[in-house]
Amino acid sequence: MQRLYDFLRRHPAWVDGFWAVALFGISVLSAVPAEAARGTELPVLTVPVTLLLCLVVALRRRMPERMLVLALVVGVAQLITDVATVPADFALLVIVYTVAAIGARWASRLALTAGLCAAPLAQMRWPNSDVGTAENIAVMVFQTVPFALAWVLGDSIRTRRAYFAQLEERAARLEREREAQAKVAVAAERARIARELHDVVAHNVSVMVVQADGAAYVLDAAPDQAKKALETISSTGRQALAEMRRLLGVLRTGEHQEAGEYVPQPDVRQIEDLVEQCRTSGLPVDFKVEGTPRPLPSGVELTAYRIVQEALTNTRKHGGPNAGASVRLVYFDDGLGLLVEDDGKGAPHELYEEGGFDGQGHGLIGMRERVGMVGGTLDAGPRPGGGFRISALLPLKPAH
Repeated sequence: MQRLYDFLRRHPAWVDGFWAVALFGISVLSAVPAEAARGTELPVLTVPVTLLLCLVVALRRRMPERMLVLALVVGVAQLITDVATVPADFALLVIVYTVAAIGARWASRLALTAGLCAAPLAQMRWPNSDVGTAENIAVMVFQTVPFALAWVLGDSIRTRRAYFAQLEERAARLEREREAQAKVAVAAERARIARELHDVVAHNVSVMVVQADGAAYVLDAAPDQAKKALETISSTGRQALAEMRRLLGVLRTGEHQEAGEYVPQPDVRQIEDLVEQCRTSGLPVDFKVEGTPRPLPSGVELTAYRIVQEALTNTRKHGGPNAGASVRLVYFDDGLGLLVEDDGKGAPHELYEEGGFDGQGHGLIGMRERVGMVGGTLDAGPRPGGGFRISALLPLKPAH
């Protein structure tokens, strides 16, 4: 039964054709005996009128406006030629419903007007002489009601379809917006992970390379210093592995991890440890804190730590063998100020101008992205007296 129902839904024209044939057969079979009972012959125009009205039913979905006009023309022809109503006139009721449901607005209004006028005109053209005027009026009203109901039903179907179409369009639009937001979120998360990976790898590997070079240089002359350098390499490598493990843990969103299993995000308090690590690796760093230290939003603290980490890494990479650095943290009432300077030869100009070239300068690009995410400002460039300077202001509340 379901297959038959699906087939009929896929082929509505066949359904209309079937009902048109059935309506034609009913009209002819009912008209011939009626005329024979009255002792008259079937009017010549009865069959053509019936055929045209059945054609209206057959093609009502394909050409609703044209079929409405055809039905009206046939109806007027019936009035003029005195072809009495036949069962095929039911097509007028069907086309009124169809046009109200799927036809143009002008056709719908025309169908309503024609439907309300059909019964009065038919009653005036072929009145029942066996009853009085009141009864004829009652019959006229009774015959008008189905046309009004057919139009109301068709118009309500049109409104319902428009409503569901609007809901579907809105759902599709929301789905597209969700997909776009998901893509933006994925891109932002990739950028964040890329920044974290860069900061972790660049800093720790830089420390390990410097210590390894130093250990190789003093291995024979000063074994104790070489041993200390190897210990620094070992601890730095473990720290890098711990942070890498934390990042990989964030990516494994489908796994349930124990609380505290991963290393927490670094904060401002760990900047002193970072500075001490740089000193141990051979980079002189002067560290000062101004103002009253206090807890800050986690995003601001992580940004501050990463800026200092990247700045000291750049000093070690580009400052030269005798470079020194200074780090200043200033606590304001509405934010945190950072100033990292070195007296080395500085990074090449193309690495900080417009974010670098040929895939270089990702550290400074990451700094700007981090600062922008918390609504802060960043200034990076060479110092007037030589070296490099990075200054940042991180507000407590992000800018909107």
